[in-house]
Amino acid sequence: MTQTAPITQDVLTIPRKLPDGPVNLVGLTRDALREVLIAHGTPEKQAKMRVNQIWQWIYQWGVRDFHAMTNLAKAYRAQLAENFVVSIPEVVNKQVSADGTRKYLVRIAGGHEVEVVYIPETDRGTLCISSQVGCTLTCSFCHTGTQKLVRNLTAGEIIGQVMLARDDLNEWPRPGEPAGERPRLISNIVLMGMGEPLYNFDNVRDAMKIAMDGEGISLSRRRITLSTSGVVPEIAKTAQEIGCLLAVSFHATTDAVRDTLVPINKKWNIATLLDTLREYPRLSNSERITFEYVMLKDVNDSDADARRLVQLIKGIPAKINLIPFNEWPGSPYQRSDWDRIERFADIIYKAGYASPIRTPRGEDIMAACGQLKSATERARKSRAQIEAEAGH
Repeated sequence: MTQTAPITQDVLTIPRKLPDGPVNLVGLTRDALREVLIAHGTPEKQAKMRVNQIWQWIYQWGVRDFHAMTNLAKAYRAQLAENFVVSIPEVVNKQVSADGTRKYLVRIAGGHEVEVVYIPETDRGTLCISSQVGCTLTCSFCHTGTQKLVRNLTAGEIIGQVMLARDDLNEWPRPGEPAGERPRLISNIVLMGMGEPLYNFDNVRDAMKIAMDGEGISLSRRRITLSTSGVVPEIAKTAQEIGCLLAVSFHATTDAVRDTLVPINKKWNIATLLDTLREYPRLSNSERITFEYVMLKDVNDSDADARRLVQLIKGIPAKINLIPFNEWPGSPYQRSDWDRIERFADIIYKAGYASPIRTPRGEDIMAACGQLKSATERARKSRAQIEAEAGH
């Protein structure tokens, strides 16, 4: 079956008009926080200290009420409450899978919705966050890709997803509690939710700087993975300005197949993408790149594909994550047979690369990889419409 999808449009920024009224401090960098505090009456000489204090209350302790920030003078707290808010996106709905995966439907400004997924494992907990409402990409195997892009998320809306999950998991430490007393339930962040993070670079960078800040949420850059479909010009910037781990939605070993599965390939093909990826580990000082590879029956899962994949990535420190396709209503593909996936993994493993097969998680609540799509968007479309858009 031939799938056709339009080439990705160039959408680098979709600004939105910020609401009038109190300024939301969530998502501001330290420099931006300093500027707004001074602009609203904080003496310049005190500004650095005030930034540190407020930063710790918001990101270390999870406090949203200025009146509870007890190391600030009462009059100053009242001044803050008059001019600012500490506001995060609202959880509209939470579903918990049989395997413990949690999916949050989250409402942001303008009434739009995105989905956030928390995946608990024995040795870690991974939070999968979104960077856009919908997606500009039209990857033919991805449910989110059948939803039109509405807008980029702000830095506050991106880091706010981490904060609301910490609320739900009761993960914030309490003032006075010994360090390390409360277990880290969110130990890893993956930018693998809705949207293409590198089409919203500045907001993603600012949010991740907040996540990595040692006086707040304090996650190591090696515990943050950004997944891109291959926005080549922004990859080097990611290495230099964020420095997190990189995952690439690769999914095919020839341009002909990748053009269909990941249409951005028509703009930056496999060879161009791989040339850029060869530089990433050195620029970002990270050990290796993860290649994400969704297993689609009779499309990209042959022995020849496995051998080609190994040849293509030669010389790049890498691991290959094999993802059994998570089917969704009207999806144009089927999951590869299990023995086919294992055979594919074996060829890669024997060539010297780690090739874990990702265990599908949260399928019963449509929280698995490639299935995210906001409930309102889903409800608006009939199965027939979805099938038509998927190319049936």
